[in-house]
Amino acid sequence: MSYKMIVLDLDDTLLSADQTISNRNKEALMQAQQEGKKVVLASGRPTFGMVSFADELLLADYDSYILSFNGGKIINCYSKKDFFSQTLSVEAVQRLHDISTREDVYIHTYVGDEIITAEENPYTTIESELTGLPITLVDSFMDGVTEPVVKVLMVGEPEHLKKVEKKLQAELGEEFSVMRSKPYFLEFTDKGITKGTSIERLIKEFGIKREEVIAVGDSYNDQEMIEFAGLGVAMGNAPDDIKKISDYIADTNENDGVAKVVEKFLLKDQLVTK
Repeated sequence: MSYKMIVLDLDDTLLSADQTISNRNKEALMQAQQEGKKVVLASGRPTFGMVSFADELLLADYDSYILSFNGGKIINCYSKKDFFSQTLSVEAVQRLHDISTREDVYIHTYVGDEIITAEENPYTTIESELTGLPITLVDSFMDGVTEPVVKVLMVGEPEHLKKVEKKLQAELGEEFSVMRSKPYFLEFTDKGITKGTSIERLIKEFGIKREEVIAVGDSYNDQEMIEFAGLGVAMGNAPDDIKKISDYIADTNENDGVAKVVEKFLLKDQLVTK
């Protein structure tokens, strides 16, 4: 199969633990683009937290896109305009807030380029550090949400959040897409919004078939795109559940796993690295 597009998660996939793209990963992806392959970034992060990596890989020069908020937005890197956007109503956010109180977990969302929350907590702080977005503390969470938002996160201690995830997938699965991106992040987007469904929308723009797509990820919010792609790749550091549904298991994010996938499946001639 001749693959035409590779879609990459960021955290714990393309990025190393220090939140950088390794030289080998960057070199492989730049060569792939030079050979006419599409490189797309897909993350649970807000758009602001992805743009610097898209710029580093020169995605705008190659007329490419980023999928932010787990596919809730698709942005053209050249024009900076939304190709697709789907939001949650204020009423839906209110319901999620009420449930977060019931389940004893923290909650935050994004308004503009800020993270909005009513309670300081270590997990929202992690999100701020990952994305570069500042945290705005509000007296009442819903006072800070006056218009639709793309995504809401419930955050908390991983073992507790795992139980909450199972419960809410059963309770809310007909209304929301519910998935964990990290052990302490439980994410909510509008029903049917996943990285997989957004890739499906995007490839129609390019006339690319799903069989011609490689998708690489490491976590539960990557499951749909791994299952959708012609070649679904789980990182070596992914949980066993994600590895089981993948077609191929890559090396870890700390060992240039993305570059090795690109070299093996996308490039005409494998790169020789020192």
